[in-house]
Amino acid sequence: MGFLLRVLINAVAIYVVAVIVPGIEVDGVLTALGAGLVLGVINAVVRPILVVLTFPVTLVTLGLFLLVLNGLCLWLTSLLVKGFQVHGFWAAVFGALLVSVVSWVLTTFVSDRGRIVVITRRAS
Repeated sequence: MGFLLRVLINAVAIYVVAVIVPGIEVDGVLTALGAGLVLGVINAVVRPILVVLTFPVTLVTLGLFLLVLNGLCLWLTSLLVKGFQVHGFWAAVFGALLVSVVSWVLTTFVSDRGRIVVITRRAS
């Protein structure tokens, strides 16, 4: 259940980014769902390998190279999903940054088991 919810969150993030960032296009909701699934798999399998291989560059750039890696993962997703296009380096980097932010905001309300977390205030 949690995995499916995270794929849905990725799809929403990709759809939002396609509306905001020029150079990123999504043909429809089904394409966004497919891109969310593929991006989740790429982030789980390919990204850790790239992080290890590029660790010296990431260290020298004080972590900023991770933005390039995120853009590369988004661009790779666009190669694998028909109907999802990323045109250009900067569109990929800004799109990946926005996908990360939107996904982070949405996942703050979802637990690891896929349950929606309700934030309440305690009385003082």
